[in-house]
Amino acid sequence: MKNMTKQEYQDYINKKTPNSSLFKDICFAFLIGGLICIIGQLIGDGFKSMGLDKETAAASTSVVMVFLGAFLTGIGVYDRIARVAGAGTIVPITGFANSVVSPAMEFKSEGLVLGLAAKMFIIAGPVIVYGILSSVIVGIIKYVVAML
Repeated sequence: MKNMTKQEYQDYINKKTPNSSLFKDICFAFLIGGLICIIGQLIGDGFKSMGLDKETAAASTSVVMVFLGAFLTGIGVYDRIARVAGAGTIVPITGFANSVVSPAMEFKSEGLVLGLAAKMFIIAGPVIVYGILSSVIVGIIKYVVAML
């Protein structure tokens, strides 16, 4: 490629960048993210109707939703949904499962230990670490406040 001016480069980028309708993207994210949440609610209600208490039904629903997110990622369906829904697939718990499974699948060719196991939490790991760390800090603050 020849030496370009800043304006020529910007024109080139604008020509190559796909146009996207912000309103359409927001609607798809809302609808598909909402649909994922509705599916989770139906699963939770199903567990409650089978006689599980509220907490057990919630935990069971989380397990099923993580499994579905991981399974759909593994067979390549979740990524196709994400192309349409964008951020609508990131927010629900299935997005967490996707963030764990995707890097693991990408690096599985490097072997079970150095590829799959080592890279599985490359994206989700910091979320888990900061989640645990912040919960410990909040717990300590609550304990100190309760002592006063």
